[in-house]
Amino acid sequence: MFRLLKKTLSVCLIGFGFGVLLVILLPFTGWLFIIGIALISAGIACLLG
Repeated sequence: MFRLLKKTLSVCLIGFGFGVLLVILLPFTGWLFIIGIALISAGIACLLG
């Protein structure tokens, strides 16, 4: 059960990170880009780990 929750959370992190990256394509700000990349990498790390 915990592995399913972990995979669901990691997929949500990846999706939220891509959403942040798509939103910042309108007005480009550096800190939102860093947050998006961090969320995507955290989601991938949780998915693989």
